[in-house]
Amino acid sequence: MTIRALIREGEMLLAQKQMLSPKLDSEYLLAEALHVPRLNLLLSPMDEVSEEAEKHYRSLLTRRANHEPLQYLLGTEDFFGLTFRVTPHVLIPRADTETLCEKALEVLPENGRVLDLCTGSGALATAIAHTRKDARVSASDLSTDALMIAQENAASNHVHVTFYQGDLFEPLAGLAFDVIVSNPPYISGKDMPLLQPEVKKEPEMALYGGEDGLDFYRRIVQEAPQHLSENGWLCLEIGDTQAPDVMALMAEDFEMIACFQDLSGRDRVVRGRRKK
Repeated sequence: MTIRALIREGEMLLAQKQMLSPKLDSEYLLAEALHVPRLNLLLSPMDEVSEEAEKHYRSLLTRRANHEPLQYLLGTEDFFGLTFRVTPHVLIPRADTETLCEKALEVLPENGRVLDLCTGSGALATAIAHTRKDARVSASDLSTDALMIAQENAASNHVHVTFYQGDLFEPLAGLAFDVIVSNPPYISGKDMPLLQPEVKKEPEMALYGGEDGLDFYRRIVQEAPQHLSENGWLCLEIGDTQAPDVMALMAEDFEMIACFQDLSGRDRVVRGRRKK
């Protein structure tokens, strides 16, 4: 079959499953099966596709039709101008989280020490290290599988990040940082069943934040001052309804607390400076 015919076949299948971008997804999946850039398909729509590539493409289509995230099928996602490897062991980096990266960079001093807590794919740590060559960047995660991906992503983007494995601050005794960033699990118990089918394919340990979604914020806000330098900053990604609760949690030990919106205008980041 030709490239055009296979894309049309995929578009029809994914449209039946009510995917948001069935044609675009089909193009990316066929490009993956053929090991070529997507642009090549658009330039040569009448080229014939080998049986082997056709079979691979249909396998990918079936998985996408079952709501497996496109990023997992392609194996990569872009964040802050960099490309990251992603697998079902890590949360897929999202454009909304770039706001967290930007707000952390705004307050990062020269030669500053940064910690990315719950690093997952390592997107935040790697992006900060890539943007600020002077920074000394560390990252931690409970998942050893996630840390393997994060280490690979730091290496492939040619930056140095020091990685720690453990439960939040547990492996960081005695260490202090100028900026701590975190995109912790924050989905509440009542919202977990309401997640999109694709999101439910991502690791639950990176999503579920306790019954009210605030379990990790409570722990991070309580323990962070012990790991922040004088005038150090804590920068947290939040769910779009969680700003008042997270800001209230930070009120005792932090000052200059502010909430920032993402490009969609939704509350996305809460930032505060440790009180002297």
